[in-house]
Amino acid sequence: MGIFNRNNAAAAAVDTASPAGPDLGHLTGDYGIDATHSRVGFAVRHAMVTNVRGEFTEYEGKLHLDGTNPADSSAELVIKVGSVNTNQAQRDEHLRNSDFLAAETYPEITFRSTSAEQVDGDSYRMTGDLTIKDATHPVVLDLDFTGSATDLYGNERVGFEGTTTIDRTTWGLTYNAALETGGVLIGEKVKLSFDISAVKAA
Repeated sequence: MGIFNRNNAAAAAVDTASPAGPDLGHLTGDYGIDATHSRVGFAVRHAMVTNVRGEFTEYEGKLHLDGTNPADSSAELVIKVGSVNTNQAQRDEHLRNSDFLAAETYPEITFRSTSAEQVDGDSYRMTGDLTIKDATHPVVLDLDFTGSATDLYGNERVGFEGTTTIDRTTWGLTYNAALETGGVLIGEKVKLSFDISAVKAA
C-alpha cells in the first residue's frame, strides 16, 4: 500500500499529461478506400424474429486523416445502390425498385462528414450527412481505429470499423407489410456497419 501512496502524485501527473490515445501524427494525409478489402453492410429485422443481412459491393470513398488533431479529419463515401446484395436475387431486386431504394432514379447513396472527434483512445465519432434517394439527414458514426500497416506493395494502410443505426422511414423508405400474428414484416431500424481499409495517397 505504501508504494501506491508514494506514487499517487506522480501517477496523476502522468495521467494528466498523457494523450487520449496513441500518437497518430505520422498517419496524417489523404487516403482512398480500398473496396476490395473493405465492407459496407447492413442488417434489418425480418418478421419480428431475426435479422436479414446484406451489403453494397460497389462504392468508393476518401478520407483525410489528421492524426494530431482528429477534429480536422473528414470522409466521403459514394455507394452504388444497384450493388445491393443480400444473397437472395428476388429480395435484391425488390430493394432496388421504387418500394425501397429506386436505384434507376437514385443510383447513389452518399455520406459526407461534417465533424469528427476523438472520444477516447482508439474510439472516434464522426457526424455527417447521409443522402438516400432525395432525402438528406445527419447521422453519427461510432468508429474504432483498428490499426495501420505497410502492405506487401509498400502502401501505407489504415483500418477503421464503424456502426450506426438509422430509422429508414426518415429517408422515406416506408414500405412494409403486416403479419397475421401481429407486427410488421420489416423493421424500421437499420444497422449500418463499415469495415474500412484505406490506402494513403502517394
